[in-house]
Amino acid sequence: MKKLMIFHQERCPFCKRAFTYIEELKKENPKYDKIETELIEETLQPEFADTFDYYYVPTFYIDNKKIHEGGIKKDEVKEILDKALK
Repeated sequence: MKKLMIFHQERCPFCKRAFTYIEELKKENPKYDKIETELIEETLQPEFADTFDYYYVPTFYIDNKKIHEGGIKKDEVKEILDKALK
């Protein structure tokens, strides 16, 4: 299993939607609860966030490799969670 990092902003509607999808998917499939996830609120940790190459949130990294950036659909979140399980 791989570590998932999610860069987000508290006020971002796309981030809120992504987190809603994650919660829905965890209810549908409890195996997603086992994924180690680190949430980085970029406005609270700007120095750390600046060390990564992205422009939009939410941005998903698996093992420090960017997987997705910006607005996201539920099926895309599922693909990311499935990649993190491998």
